[in-house]
Amino acid sequence: MSDIAIAAVLAATILVASTVSIELGLSVALIELLAGFVVGNAFSLDVPNWLSFIGTFASVVLTFLAGAEVDTPQLRREWRASVSIGVVSFFAPFAVVGLLAYYGLGWNHRQAEIAGIALSTTSLAVVYAVLVESGLNRSIIGKRIMSATFVTDLGTVAALSILFIKPSLWIIPFAVVSLVLIVGLPRIAPWFFGRYGNRVIEPEVKLVFASLFLLMWLGARAHSHAVLPAFVLGLVMSSHYVRHAEEQKRMRVVAFAFLTPFFFLKGGMSISASALWGNLGVLGLLFAGKMGPKLAGVYPLARRFCSPHATFTTLLMSTGLTFGTISALYGLNAHIIDRKQFSLLVAVVVLSAIVPTAIAQRFYQPGVEEQRDLTAPVPPARAA
Repeated sequence: MSDIAIAAVLAATILVASTVSIELGLSVALIELLAGFVVGNAFSLDVPNWLSFIGTFASVVLTFLAGAEVDTPQLRREWRASVSIGVVSFFAPFAVVGLLAYYGLGWNHRQAEIAGIALSTTSLAVVYAVLVESGLNRSIIGKRIMSATFVTDLGTVAALSILFIKPSLWIIPFAVVSLVLIVGLPRIAPWFFGRYGNRVIEPEVKLVFASLFLLMWLGARAHSHAVLPAFVLGLVMSSHYVRHAEEQKRMRVVAFAFLTPFFFLKGGMSISASALWGNLGVLGLLFAGKMGPKLAGVYPLARRFCSPHATFTTLLMSTGLTFGTISALYGLNAHIIDRKQFSLLVAVVVLSAIVPTAIAQRFYQPGVEEQRDLTAPVPPARAA
């Protein structure tokens, strides 16, 4: 199929996924993941270069937006909850999956390490999409979950960098530019948005996109990734977006209308049904190796810090997508794992994005009355 034909098929798929999501009351991210798997295998579609590019940029934009949702004063107050949940969420599946792959499946130690890293993640993109769609992104529980997710993914990035990635000299300009943007953008944003904002051409959105593209380019040259500095950049911009909520809303419109559907479709299309059919037992073992330690490790801490929503928190912390796919793809490109192992890891990653999220939304999602807006003033009677 030509690129334009693929684009037409995927656009129709995105529209259908949106309507199905509304009818079923599930996150559209889950439906798009499933739709990508079905369409990709039904039409034998490979992920084209343009879709890979849009999907990569979408993951960076989603990470930036997720960082902008974090309540930094609350994060400073409750750092013990975020750090403890996030650290356990990373180390428990990393250790269990690594040992399972090495001793149970006969993979060599480098392949086992890639498997442990790929299945240790919590998907910031999935978590953010679910929280925004449900309105929980402005609630205390939503902000706690996003903070803990950041800690988990920080551990994943650190493990991948320490064990495998050999950065080039470009790591220096990448680090310097990241620091300049993180320090400088919050300072120039009020002036820039005040002078050029609130126009139909959206210069403020273009400023953020230009910054993210710069980080992506430098990150690629440094053999690193822009997701981590993008999250921190969103984090330092969060106070600005509290005062200018309309600007953040415009960013969300661009992301959820165009970018994120292609990101989730790409994730589903990366799974080969034929490669998985003969390895269902291995798939089940790896899925259990990811989910079991996540559930067993995170739930006791969630009961302590996130009660009465411990189960909802635990299930969302068990999801995976962005960093899991990035880690598996690195292992494939570096010839550490083969195509079959890559398909198995990505399949587990996508399943972990779908199954726990669907259960969390269907059975454990906090009620509307619990989704308190942290920016809203407390009525005097309630305060008293």
